[in-house]
Amino acid sequence: MDDDVKLRTIYERKMADEIEGDGLGDEFKGYVFKLVGGSDKQGFPMKQGVLTSARVQLLLKRGTVGFQKWRGRDGERQRKSVRGCVYGPETGAANMIIVKKGENDIPGLTDTVKPRTYGPKRASKIRKLFNLSKDDDVRKYVIKHKKTTKKGKEILVGPKIQRLVTKRTLNRRSKLLHLMKQREQKRKEMKASYAELLKKRTEEAKIAADKRREEKKNAPKKEVLKKKN
Repeated sequence: MDDDVKLRTIYERKMADEIEGDGLGDEFKGYVFKLVGGSDKQGFPMKQGVLTSARVQLLLKRGTVGFQKWRGRDGERQRKSVRGCVYGPETGAANMIIVKKGENDIPGLTDTVKPRTYGPKRASKIRKLFNLSKDDDVRKYVIKHKKTTKKGKEILVGPKIQRLVTKRTLNRRSKLLHLMKQREQKRKEMKASYAELLKKRTEEAKIAADKRREEKKNAPKKEVLKKKN
């Protein structure tokens, strides 16, 4: 959009604010949009929490807005330029999501229904999506998508289900518990045998000490000869 009258609807607004679509044009009448981000005319992204419309330099860590995760090293922080969360004339692109649908459809956005390319991976979320019970096989309801191999063949590929409880999982879990119990029993037996051996060695050492003391007591005294001057 190049019309400043329409863009005033967004100016001085902050990220996470909701705006009426009537101010953006008649084709958006009845719509309610939520501002979720954007960038300025030079491409610097907007950052939530920076309450200004100007560009600032902040000390950022990897993985945050303005500092890509593939840059730098682990634990490194760099000073990067980002735009504040307030929209203004320097804003080049504003990202919005539809909160409420209006009267007319937006071509290419609300007039078509696009299937989900990627579905949930966790077993509990797949059950929640398809309203399944615990007895149903979750593996039959995985959302798959087409993928072209190196040889040019199209195949269906689905995600690996996380936290899937099968008979193999239960058997592995019971086997692990059995091994843990065996190790605990062996540890107790070794501790008891060590305590018994330590008690035996202590008694033997005590008997030997008493015997040496008795022998020393009953030994004949040596006569000391004094040298004459």
